[in-house]
Amino acid sequence: MNYVGTRGFHEPRSFAGALLDGLAPDGGLYVPEQYPVDPTGSDLFAASQGPYEDLTYQLLHMFGVVDSLGFDAAHTAAQRTSTAFLRDGATPLTQLDDNLWLLELYHGPTLAFKDMAMQMIAPLTDAALAQNGEKLTLVTATSGDTGAAAVRAFAGSKHVRLVVFHPLGRVSPVQRLQMTTMEADNVLNVGVEGDFDDCQRIVKRLLGEASLKERGLISSVNSINWGRLLGQVPYYLAASAASGADRPDFVVPTGNFGDAFAGWVARKIGGDIGDLHAAVNSNDALALAVNTGHYLRRPAVETASVSMDVQAPSNFERLVYEASGRHASGTQALFNDFNATGDVHLSPDLQSALQAEVSASRVDEATTKATIKTVYERYGKVICPHTAVAVAAAFERGLDKPQIALATAHPAKFPAFVTDALGFAPDVPDAIAQLHGQKETIREIRNDEFAALEVVKAFAH
Repeated sequence: MNYVGTRGFHEPRSFAGALLDGLAPDGGLYVPEQYPVDPTGSDLFAASQGPYEDLTYQLLHMFGVVDSLGFDAAHTAAQRTSTAFLRDGATPLTQLDDNLWLLELYHGPTLAFKDMAMQMIAPLTDAALAQNGEKLTLVTATSGDTGAAAVRAFAGSKHVRLVVFHPLGRVSPVQRLQMTTMEADNVLNVGVEGDFDDCQRIVKRLLGEASLKERGLISSVNSINWGRLLGQVPYYLAASAASGADRPDFVVPTGNFGDAFAGWVARKIGGDIGDLHAAVNSNDALALAVNTGHYLRRPAVETASVSMDVQAPSNFERLVYEASGRHASGTQALFNDFNATGDVHLSPDLQSALQAEVSASRVDEATTKATIKTVYERYGKVICPHTAVAVAAAFERGLDKPQIALATAHPAKFPAFVTDALGFAPDVPDAIAQLHGQKETIREIRNDEFAALEVVKAFAH
């Protein structure tokens, strides 16, 4: 299988090539040249009912990973996702109501859903680099969980240097500690005086920087990287099968739209998946674009669901590309305009096409807090603010048909907001309790692309 870019790059890349590139050379995002489709869904459904490791391996095979990197690399990656993530060897699905489930994606090493894909992409990246004896500088922007998961997955790698950019003061204290207390010579944590969108803009700028490319390979492990996104596809299939429901809807708490697009991929290849609903917080650029056709970038607002504080979701480009019938020049024109002005209007045809693929809604802070309390009082379950955004959206949509809400982080990562909502603090796992009091290492910079470039050059020399 080969990969092409959303903006018209059509010199096909193998999976390994797309993985190591991160972004296509023209600034677009990689997607499969053609999606592998199980026309009846029977093979995927059977795999989805079996061991999670086997399902992951089958998907890696379908998307060209085995052909590109070999049997052993694919099996290692599939095994790492399984052992790092699963609860008692099964998809961690908790039924709350007759037609409502929580897919608990926070049982990995950093207690957030990003572990799932990151534990998979790390061995695949090492395998791709080992083929040619190369080294790679990875740069990533994070609103909290991606950075923590990347640091844990890549710390100590002999092939990878990792630079993580996060917005200063805009991640939770636990998320910060998970990044900055890891002692590894190949990891650099950088705090930026800005918001997540600023960090993401810096990373995209770095990926296209000729002076860095002259020094060797540079890529990203944000969800702009196809390999990262692919690691999130299996749990949609496994959760659908485990629920026993026919084509359940999925409600996804949405920031950069990578997780929601992974659900779109799962459905595209024949998965037993119904509607996809993107639930956003007060940073509602995505919901406004889908619901009104007006895609407007504004400064990100700080919320309790910090990992969703995104006003320019990168993976929206993949959705636009697919919904438009893979119209690359139109996709390029739209996002060039958006990058330049932050204010574009979608055509009625494109808006209608987007609405046929996903729905979206906004959940405010008061509703988020109230939902945490309601879920505890009604079901005895303590959830994080991101999960509460998804559950609130599910409640609003009504419980007359099956819905699976993604629970993306452990509530103890956001203790102040959860405590305020419930009147008591969530239980703290050992993995979090052990962070406090440890030495932190962080480099702080102004919100400036040149400053970021100099930091990366010095680290990746």
